[in-house]
Amino acid sequence: MTLPTSRTRLDPQATPAPAPAAATAPLNVPVLAVAGAVAVANLYFPQPLLAAIARGLAVSDRTAGLLATAGQLGYALGILLLVPLADTARLRRLTSALLAVTAAALLAAAAAPDALTLLLATLVLSTTTVLPQILTPVAAALAGPGRRGRVVGSIGLALTLGSTLSRTVSGALSDATGSWRTAYAVAAVATAALLLVLPRALPERLAAAAPGAPPVPYRRTLATLPRLLAAHRALRVSALTGASVFAAYSVFWAALVFHLAAPPLGYGPSAAGLFGLLTVPAALASAYAGPLTDRHGAGPVARWGLGCVILGLAVAGLAPESAVALVVAAGLVVLGTSGCQVANQARALGLGRAVTARANTVFMLATFGGGALGSLTAAWLYGAYGWTAALLAAAGFTALGLTGAVLPGRAEARAEARAEAGAGPALPA
Repeated sequence: MTLPTSRTRLDPQATPAPAPAAATAPLNVPVLAVAGAVAVANLYFPQPLLAAIARGLAVSDRTAGLLATAGQLGYALGILLLVPLADTARLRRLTSALLAVTAAALLAAAAAPDALTLLLATLVLSTTTVLPQILTPVAAALAGPGRRGRVVGSIGLALTLGSTLSRTVSGALSDATGSWRTAYAVAAVATAALLLVLPRALPERLAAAAPGAPPVPYRRTLATLPRLLAAHRALRVSALTGASVFAAYSVFWAALVFHLAAPPLGYGPSAAGLFGLLTVPAALASAYAGPLTDRHGAGPVARWGLGCVILGLAVAGLAPESAVALVVAAGLVVLGTSGCQVANQARALGLGRAVTARANTVFMLATFGGGALGSLTAAWLYGAYGWTAALLAAAGFTALGLTGAVLPGRAEARAEARAEAGAGPALPA
């Protein structure tokens, strides 16, 4: 695809010309979902290892907690700088390069001799493991409006399973081998293996370039992001709600690792990872958010998800020393966060094929910026004030999300239908 070159066509208030059609390619949802799950696991499998990393590298829990923050910040940086390329770049070449760099950074992390090296490797690998945020808009564009919510929900389910089960696997590997480094080595092998299958499942490009059009400069592609956010209220609502709920999610999970390891619970990395396994039923249930979004719109589904998160935080606060209550709370937080994010992402990807990767960039940049803020908040609040303070912070982020989840679902659906009919983004109200 190409970006408009005249001043008028760059105006976000102007109706864009129809977008070129995407390259013909079969929609292989299982392959895209598995690849996304493996890639997103690289961001989350270190979380149950934080206490073990702190002991192994002889640093404080607070310093080890910075790894989670670096992961979220790196992911946000990759979303900003790399995901927009999916609108114009050769997808197979782009994804192959990202996989290769991520695998190399994981190997460097596995061999890291000190915390600074591990922190830098984490920043690099989290920046390049943004493949899920390229695969999701590609799948949404190929699926079309009638199946968008269902396809986004299916891939979102795979990402949720990847993030939750990776905690279980990494904790078990750490206990079985006596070293947190094993999990990084296994992740490097799994990431490299995707090079053999994923590029073949992708179209060459997301959208065909207009005949005779010059390549779109990288800076111009990035420059359209603020204008896209300013022009579309639906995208602003999705960004605010997504950032808020993921900040709450990150506060909960980052603080939970230290809460489980501390007296009187005193659990190790495998127990912390087991919580991810026990939340799988909640993750599976969140798959219904996709069809519900197709049917009722994103607003009602997002509000329902935020309500689940609030309920989970309340359970965790009322019974902080009960393992059963904490499992229930974790399940509610996973269910609510996943459902809310599926609804928000489907709404953001409804702005039209011509800008689908950049719309996803704006949405996910806000989401993982919120996640980085949540991880940092948890690391400092838990160390200074404990579990209750961390839960109150998570509740505050969730309440902020509720203030943004007000766009009526039916109005969203009509706006998305107009966007698809015009082959371009809907205009702001």
